[in-house]
Amino acid sequence: MSRDPRPLVAGNWKMNGLKAGLEEIVAMRRAVEGRQAGDAEIIVCPPATLIISAAAVLQGGPIALGAQDCHPKAGGAYTGDISAAMLKDAGASYVIVGHSERRAGYGESDALVRSKAEAANEAGLAAIICVGETKAEREAGEAVSVVSGQIRGSLPPAATPANLVVAYEPVWAIGTGLTPTASDVADMHASIRALLGEIYGEAGVRVRILYGGSVKPSNARELLGLPNVDGALVGGASLKANDFMGIAGIYA
Repeated sequence: MSRDPRPLVAGNWKMNGLKAGLEEIVAMRRAVEGRQAGDAEIIVCPPATLIISAAAVLQGGPIALGAQDCHPKAGGAYTGDISAAMLKDAGASYVIVGHSERRAGYGESDALVRSKAEAANEAGLAAIICVGETKAEREAGEAVSVVSGQIRGSLPPAATPANLVVAYEPVWAIGTGLTPTASDVADMHASIRALLGEIYGEAGVRVRILYGGSVKPSNARELLGLPNVDGALVGGASLKANDFMGIAGIYA
């Protein structure tokens, strides 16, 4: 029986991957074609240097291609930046915006994240908008209020379940090996779901909420089986086909 909303597993390669890494994407395609991810939607988000090559590898197959960031403007004098329209033209159908590494390392505000998401939607891309609290914010009891504020400030009011995905990533669990308890994740996702319903009405039930934060094959089944967890945003474990499919394979 198919799930509604459809599960989604996205791999964020971050600043990793050379042309040799395309072999891993080929292996992922073969695995998904072999139904090793069931009915789940699979996305790979390689670095910008590999997007066109990855698009060629994935063309006509079951895996979607995503990018890791975009500029809020469609074009102009912004040296080194890439617009959503350019990503769409290169073959992408998704783009990650507001990742904690962008928010913390580049000072990206909720308003900027929202403008990037709106630009993505206007270009025909679905936006995966990341939200999440730091360790200090969680320890201060502010996790829900922080995430709620990011959602209100970062999500375009005109977005739909077709062009919006929310990824909850507790900042303190990214790349640290630390993982929130199942109860922590379930509580936060329930809070996010309620807020999506407040913002989008009935459509908020169909907006997919991903969990991201040291997801690996050993903990994927427990985390992704929780209520309101519609898939995962995977970091390091998405660089190797075996590890990535070990996560996506829970939907088989």
